[in-house]
Amino acid sequence: MLSPDTPHAADFRPSPNHGARLRPISSLILHYTGMPTAAAALEQLTRVESQVSSHYFVDEDGTILQLVPEARRAWHAGRSFWAGEEDLNSASIGIEIVHPGHDDPRSFPDRQIEAVAALCRDICARQGIAPRRVLGHSDIAIGRKIDPGEFFPWKALAEQGVGHYVAPAPIVGGAALETGASGAEVRDLQKALADYGYRIDVSGDYDEASAAVVAAFQRHFRPVLIDGRADSSTLTTLRALAGL
Repeated sequence: MLSPDTPHAADFRPSPNHGARLRPISSLILHYTGMPTAAAALEQLTRVESQVSSHYFVDEDGTILQLVPEARRAWHAGRSFWAGEEDLNSASIGIEIVHPGHDDPRSFPDRQIEAVAALCRDICARQGIAPRRVLGHSDIAIGRKIDPGEFFPWKALAEQGVGHYVAPAPIVGGAALETGASGAEVRDLQKALADYGYRIDVSGDYDEASAAVVAAFQRHFRPVLIDGRADSSTLTTLRALAGL
């Protein structure tokens, strides 16, 4: 019988989908389940044929189940990158949060987010995970994943002591760096995003790949408008985060 690693988990519901962890834990990755029901999502995460899993599963009523021991490598991140590390499965803990996803972008219930925050605080304290390493799947899998979504309440988590957050700078219009731009300003933007942790080529050319990274940044840190254009709001928010 397996016991949960955290007192916040109500039970251990083992998934067969895990392997040996070969690197120290450095990150905490948040996902939405993206399925119509909690039961369907839990079945997917604990079925050997699915080849996916997570360490934790948080239902809409705040109930937390552990599926994989933290000492083991769960299969939640897939092809991924952050701050020079590839294969984030090997260096992270994954939390699946019950939500239907972008097909129904409704609010996450308060009691669910309170449970997520308590779980995150406990994991980060025990594992020594820095606030800026609490990430969304969309941050580490650019162009491939968009969860937990621009409707995920990162601000509410920050107010409960979880994650890296500043209030987004207001959108005021004006010029923006966008696809087709090139030069020193583009290179500075790319370097700032790379220094923060995102996978981006510091080429000085604002290509489609750069726009995808900017959109991922906006989805997490400036979610009111996700257009892949580095306007003054996006640039100011990035500079504020980098300065913390």
